[in-house]
Amino acid sequence: MLIYKLFRDAEWQDLQSNGETIGAPIDVADGFVHFSDAKQVQTTAELYFSDVENLWLAAVDPVPLGDDLKWEESRGGALFPHLFRKLRMDDVKWCVALPLGPSGHEFPKDLK
Repeated sequence: MLIYKLFRDAEWQDLQSNGETIGAPIDVADGFVHFSDAKQVQTTAELYFSDVENLWLAAVDPVPLGDDLKWEESRGGALFPHLFRKLRMDDVKWCVALPLGPSGHEFPKDLK
């Protein structure tokens, strides 16, 4: 199982350039890096990134994050993964662009 982080283009470029990030402004304000699981990430995109072009989807294996990753109750009582340290580029397994189509962002068909 993987967890997913949505990045605006500048945020993704920043992670690539610096090798680590404390995340987007909402992550900084909340004190952790927000992630979603495969069932949650499309709704997260719809709620918070619906009109964002040049959106990126980064996949992260949660196991190596160890105790820095906590599953906490959030939207609708669901548990969401929150990372309580900087996200490092070497944490990212893969990252793909999410084109903005007429019905929203186009996600890979094989998210797990």
